[in-house]
Amino acid sequence: MTHDPPPALHATQLCAGYGSATVLRGLDLCIEPGAFTALTGGNGSGKSTLLHSFCGSLRPTAGKVELEGTDLRALAPRRISRRLAFLSQNPVAPEGLALADLIRLGRHPHRGPFARWSRKDEDACATAMQLTGTEAFAQRSLETLSGGQRQRGWIAMALAQQTDILLLDEPTTFLDLAHQIEVMELLVRLVRDEGKTVVAVLHDLNQAARHVDRMAVLRDGRILAEGRPDQVMTRETLRDGFGVDAEIHPDPVTGTPMCLPRPMPGTQRSGGEPHFRLPPG
Repeated sequence: MTHDPPPALHATQLCAGYGSATVLRGLDLCIEPGAFTALTGGNGSGKSTLLHSFCGSLRPTAGKVELEGTDLRALAPRRISRRLAFLSQNPVAPEGLALADLIRLGRHPHRGPFARWSRKDEDACATAMQLTGTEAFAQRSLETLSGGQRQRGWIAMALAQQTDILLLDEPTTFLDLAHQIEVMELLVRLVRDEGKTVVAVLHDLNQAARHVDRMAVLRDGRILAEGRPDQVMTRETLRDGFGVDAEIHPDPVTGTPMCLPRPMPGTQRSGGEPHFRLPPG
């Protein structure tokens, strides 16, 4: 008899927050292994808090998180880091650090305090650079790279950990459109070709619907809707989760759902003429 694998991550009645402020309020969510899941929702809905709870950097005040069937609280930080990699929204590196040295930092969970650099470490970093296409600029300092190149480098560092699960907090924020697409397509390839489980906080709903397998919409620290993009991207969910009235149409390129927000009341004149005027000259 074969048994289905446990969820990659499973939050059950999860409550978490900061100090006296509770952010997550009895949240339940399963993350499917080998899938690309987007966490979306309005500002303050709990997306980043959930991601920090998933990686163990924020302990729950109630409920629990299971990592591949094991309560996260029963695992030491080093063991967690060998099973999942977390990339924060604004990672910081020492000035002048070369990209190759940044990627090598991803091997920290696998090395003791006095361990020598091994062939396995070298191979892991080489594979990470190959998967992210960063070999050509590996010796350049981070300051000389474009936003897309730097973000690919940070993802390569996470891949050097050789974990099955990647958690990414807003990986496309502050990137221009071309670099956003570049990063999203990289994440899709990691799921499709390498079998990774990717969970990312994303704000662009149309971009998420184009690329991910599943979407979870948070509101007030709970899951408002979860499922495939065509199940989640509904007019009702956008109204309840984001306070936006929008039409849903098939994306003309991919066929995935695409939202077209309607103008907010009072921002457009009848006949489609906006209230604002550009200054002369």
